[in-house]
Amino acid sequence: MNTLSEFIISHNIIISASLLIIAYIFIALEKIPKVTIALLGGGLTLLLGLVSQTKNTGDYINPHYFINFVDFNVIFLLVSMMIIVNISTRSGIFTWIANELLKLTKGHPIKILVALGIFTAVTSAFLDNVTTVILIMPITFAIARKLNIDPLPYLLTEIFSSNIGGTSTLIGDPPNIIIGSAAGFSFMDFINNLLIPITIIMVIVLVVLSFIFKNKLKADKEKMAQVANIDNSKTITDKKLMIRSIIILGLVIIGFVTHDITHIETYVAAMIGASILLIFEKPTDILKDVEWNTIFFFVGLFIIIGGVEASGGIKLMAEWIIKITQGSQQAASMLILWASGVISGIIDNIPYTATMSPMIVEIQKTMGQDYSVPLWWCLSLGACLGGNMTMIGAAANVIVSENAAKEGHPITFMRFLKYGIAVVCISLTISSIYVYLAYLR
Repeated sequence: MNTLSEFIISHNIIISASLLIIAYIFIALEKIPKVTIALLGGGLTLLLGLVSQTKNTGDYINPHYFINFVDFNVIFLLVSMMIIVNISTRSGIFTWIANELLKLTKGHPIKILVALGIFTAVTSAFLDNVTTVILIMPITFAIARKLNIDPLPYLLTEIFSSNIGGTSTLIGDPPNIIIGSAAGFSFMDFINNLLIPITIIMVIVLVVLSFIFKNKLKADKEKMAQVANIDNSKTITDKKLMIRSIIILGLVIIGFVTHDITHIETYVAAMIGASILLIFEKPTDILKDVEWNTIFFFVGLFIIIGGVEASGGIKLMAEWIIKITQGSQQAASMLILWASGVISGIIDNIPYTATMSPMIVEIQKTMGQDYSVPLWWCLSLGACLGGNMTMIGAAANVIVSENAAKEGHPITFMRFLKYGIAVVCISLTISSIYVYLAYLR
């Protein structure tokens, strides 16, 4: 047993890195649920002693205790926002807003594409992307049937918009929650640094998609009038719940925005908001709809990455980045931006971001905070926007493609890729220009 322990200690970097790579491979293959892979990997990391199972060593707290590597800021923020969104959605408020927006288009197919894109992007900035596309898909299919047109242009626009819009805020996309916690960025830091490039990207992408799909989006005036006169009077199913939800969601967002003044952490504001809404609900009904798979996936993943961090593997990666870029902030920023964009189009951007965040922390220790600031924003832009490249690049992409197939409008991998590569290239090019002008000149 001692021989095995000695072997693990002397080869801990290779063993921990191998566990992480194997977990990545199985997550990408999607043959086994990713939560199972993450928890199994986390369990093996503990079993092999790559992180400690015990809190104390003698009179001292063990720095390699596995709980130290689980970022509970991320966990509590995710759970709390899932509760708030789940309760708010039950009132019908988001569907009502979407319908009102569509009525403003007068049923014009191109205007509907733009309206759906804007609604999805703005909603995804405050709700998670999967919830947003689940809300908007039934409306999309209903409109396509009324106009007698192919829904795919709308569905693709919604996917791209959800990933672009989610990039703009701390709570819009899980990678940003990880980055915000690791870098110490507030809600307003994300707004101040990412809203401008994301708005530009969104406008250009909508213009390009409108041009690409203009010949497929044609309908006669009678059918357009049906969409323009959607009955929205019965969409709100519970007015009291709607009022409560709007007030609490508004207060939580105010809590996020005023973090720099109040110093109340975002996860605390979200927890209080979720708790207040739960007073009026049956907790068992709400909590069963929380995406616990996602939560435990995060926990297992943090432990696996903790093994790499405790072994010194993350530090080695950081030193390699500094060496290959020869300490150039510009080279490091562009490498992280484009590598993140491409890699996140192929594998899940959550484990990628969870791996890269401690690496940038290590770079920050060596090169200083001023050096690392653009690296954080490059990681956010690359990881979130890169999800638009392929059909498996983000959870929202998978959800929409599965529902489209059920409705008889399958989105093939290659068809998605054709549009996805164009959208990601536009997004990363604009991001590169922005990062250079804002931080690297």
